[in-house]
Amino acid sequence: MYKKIFLDAPNVGELEKKYLNNAIDSGYVSSVGPFVAEFEAEFAKLLGVKKAVSTQSGTTAIHMVLHELGVGKGDEVIVPALTFIASINPVLYVNAKPVFVDIDPVTWNIDAAAVEKAITDKTKVIIAVHLYGNPCNMDQILRIAKKHNIYVIEDAAESLGAKYNGNYTGTLGDFGCFSFNGNKVITTGGGGMIVGNSPKKLEHIKFLANQAKDRSNESYHPEIGFNDRMTNIEAALGLAQLKRLEGFLKKKERFNEIYRNELKSIKKISFQETLTNANSSYWLVCILLKDIDIPLLQSNLKNKGVTTRRIFMPIVEFPPYKRYKNHDYKNSYRIYERGLCLPCSTLNSEDDIYSACKILKGCLR
Repeated sequence: MYKKIFLDAPNVGELEKKYLNNAIDSGYVSSVGPFVAEFEAEFAKLLGVKKAVSTQSGTTAIHMVLHELGVGKGDEVIVPALTFIASINPVLYVNAKPVFVDIDPVTWNIDAAAVEKAITDKTKVIIAVHLYGNPCNMDQILRIAKKHNIYVIEDAAESLGAKYNGNYTGTLGDFGCFSFNGNKVITTGGGGMIVGNSPKKLEHIKFLANQAKDRSNESYHPEIGFNDRMTNIEAALGLAQLKRLEGFLKKKERFNEIYRNELKSIKKISFQETLTNANSSYWLVCILLKDIDIPLLQSNLKNKGVTTRRIFMPIVEFPPYKRYKNHDYKNSYRIYERGLCLPCSTLNSEDDIYSACKILKGCLR
């Protein structure tokens, strides 16, 4: 019987229980309660920004930002073809058009040159996804955005703690959106967060997320709002997780080192690479495999306790998005077809990662 080696399972324990019990004992379990404001303040402090606004999910965070920016019918939003579906669905929520571009073959992130070629007079936003925690080339993206007067939203759902030029991802564009889903770097069970460079817009987003409720009159709603608030229980869990973030990141960085050292001699394997001026969060360590039957390999690994996941499928393969496919997206398809995500949950020990490497090498033989 093999020990299970976890892909991305959450790491929660006694500290989280303590915070959750405090939330329950306070009687505040829904969106009213002191932990929400405290979590937002601590998150903003961590990233070095003036304000953070909590939401019900990372998807909600992107949706709220697009709505706040007035993106709608007739507008275009440039997005990478290779990402999780949550990065893209909010574009359709606001009735805008997603314009898909290919990714860089080294970092696997949105290709800045392809972004510039895709810009039209209808382009309003670029969504830069830091895929698997690996920072995008933000210098190039921000230069292009400034040149064409376009907003930049960073999808930092997977990259909490990652840095670009010494600055945290999510703080470089106009807005940064984070996810605290159960499988992310830290979790609140669900939940998300928005940071940005406009306190006024962030305050309005917070207002809209609470059903656009006028605080001076509890039954008055001057705008169409949303029920997108984080709960006090979720925020309590988030506060506990924030205290453990540094340890989580160090452990993930160590896992990456082990994978690279143990697998570097295998010619069939190459890695997603990080820019020299960037530091990944290593939410997941991902590899490319040459001339390997990926589903068969996954099955063999699973039978030996090693949990893996395929690279995200290009979004243009999904029925709602096939009509937006206008390129071959060769890099996105190559990485999807050959890529594999390796176990990186901080529930694992270093010995677990060494074992995963040994089992992987055995399966490849």
